[in-house]
Amino acid sequence: MADKRDYYEVLGVDKSVSDDDLKKAYRKAAKKYHPDLNPGDEAAEKSFKEVNEAYEVLSDKEKRARYDQFGHAGVDPNFGAGGGYGGGGFGGGFGGFDDLGDIFSSFFGGGFGGGGRRSNPNAPRRGNDTAASVIISFEEAAKGCKKTIKVTKIDTCKDCGGTGAEKGTTVKTCPVCHGSGQVAATQRTPFGVIQTQQVCNHCHGSGKIVEKPCNTCNGKGRIRHTVEQTVEIPAGIDDGQVINIRGGGDSGVNGGPSGDLRINVNVRPHPIFERDGYDIYCEIPITFTQAALGAEITVPTLDGKVKFTIHEGTQPGDEFKLKGKGVQRLNYSGKGDQYVKIIVEVPKDLTKTQKEKLKEFDAATDEKNYKSRKSFMDKIKDFFD
Repeated sequence: MADKRDYYEVLGVDKSVSDDDLKKAYRKAAKKYHPDLNPGDEAAEKSFKEVNEAYEVLSDKEKRARYDQFGHAGVDPNFGAGGGYGGGGFGGGFGGFDDLGDIFSSFFGGGFGGGGRRSNPNAPRRGNDTAASVIISFEEAAKGCKKTIKVTKIDTCKDCGGTGAEKGTTVKTCPVCHGSGQVAATQRTPFGVIQTQQVCNHCHGSGKIVEKPCNTCNGKGRIRHTVEQTVEIPAGIDDGQVINIRGGGDSGVNGGPSGDLRINVNVRPHPIFERDGYDIYCEIPITFTQAALGAEITVPTLDGKVKFTIHEGTQPGDEFKLKGKGVQRLNYSGKGDQYVKIIVEVPKDLTKTQKEKLKEFDAATDEKNYKSRKSFMDKIKDFFD
């Protein structure tokens, strides 16, 4: 683990970072190094895995607390399984007690939650949740799709079935603690000689002895690897939302259930459309003549091109609605609407002839042709009068 970079450094944040800022930093880094945006770039792929691993730990409050206290050792798959990563904080100062609770529980029947009530080292434990990200197009978010993503997770070792023992060998019950992971110990304290329970040094609290460790997982029973997984992206998903796949995270320990896989969705911006909820918006430029006389125009939608007739005298900024041409509602039937804003483009680089014709046209019009201008001029006149 010594060659691993600090997770906070990987995401470019400090230890006091808030959950929201952590998520923003993760999304920024994930987009930067995503394999879809860096095809064939092994360095980017390595950084992408590093970013996901860092966010997987720091986005989980429990794992983040362990990481802050113990570093990378605190989030190792076998952290705490055998007492190998740090013992109790007061182990030396009180004659080997794990904490003050060990002393008080000896006198008051465990009422202070000490070592007499250690959890079963062989009890089933749920696996940790993991994180990944996916980049999809605007259309894929609106209509749904399937994507194959790479997920880094911890799985049960297939060669040893999670036992940690080499194939063909068995795990033996610890002969010292007889599988309990604890041994009775007599301690001399300022209060006299008392008896307490301590972690078994022979098996490090696991209650088991692996004489021939599995070569694949080095006796841990689980391995971290990267796998490809096909994910169903539901129609209507939006940028920044998270898809939760139950049981898609790290495998459990001692038969416990697997954690969940949280997939952060990043949606590429569209060159034409903008989204607000389930409605989409776009702007369409038309000519001055089309606006003045009316015309049939072609409007792009998520379902293809449609014809729309704009009325005579259409003004810049006028907006019309195409009902049901928006985004599919997430997990519901029906769609949002599409709103189209008209942009009247003023012609540039006119020739001399074109300018003369426009002057003739302007001379042929009067105030009744420009209602907004007439109203505005009347307001100015009233203001100065």
